[in-house]
Amino acid sequence: MLYWAVKGVLTPVLHASCRIRTEGRHHLPRRGPVILAANHRSFLDSIFLPLVVHRRVTFVAKAEYFDNPKTAWFFRGVGQIPIRREGGSASERALDSAMDVLRAGKVFGIYPEGTRTRDGLLHRGHTGVARLALRSSAPIVPVGMIGTDEVQPVDSKMPKLMREVRVRFGEPLDCTRFGRRADDHMALRELTDELMYEICQLSGYEYIDTYATKKAEDLPTEESRIATLADVRTPSLAAS
Repeated sequence: MLYWAVKGVLTPVLHASCRIRTEGRHHLPRRGPVILAANHRSFLDSIFLPLVVHRRVTFVAKAEYFDNPKTAWFFRGVGQIPIRREGGSASERALDSAMDVLRAGKVFGIYPEGTRTRDGLLHRGHTGVARLALRSSAPIVPVGMIGTDEVQPVDSKMPKLMREVRVRFGEPLDCTRFGRRADDHMALRELTDELMYEICQLSGYEYIDTYATKKAEDLPTEESRIATLADVRTPSLAAS
């Protein structure tokens, strides 16, 4: 109930203070589990994305956001659930929390870059989103978030009014061809790269094949190892 109450209050406020445009919303499944995978440019991404989705969207976030009772209600109200990073594997706990959401047939939101971009570029995706999709069999809907950093830049405390924000949804990715290869690093990397390509096309932001500099916070961030020249050199070449 809190989620819908907060959304009911924020929706008219944000529509009055920003020009919000939505494209491709027909690509969202009306029922069943689905993963919304978006680029991440501003804290407000986690507000604008649920704003334009008719179903409830759940994210995982640092538990520190929930430690202050004065703000905890807000983070729960915008669909975030806490995950603590200390002790054990935060990635596995985040994955378990995400799986619980998807098993219940709900919508889970994720930022494959792992953290907000600080240079304005779209960065390489972590493979946790692919692992989650292949374990849950939930479709991935790529999302391009455009202009949210104009409303509230990364280091800004106050939002700027009357900026345009566009949220563009792409066609769901077909993950069935990967079968149950949730532990196959090559499959995870291929699916993640395909997803980031789609997000790049939807958002229009320049892509760079490096991870964002800040350590990922919100999702499993298992990385596939990239082969080096030494790995592929033949014995004859190595001896020459």
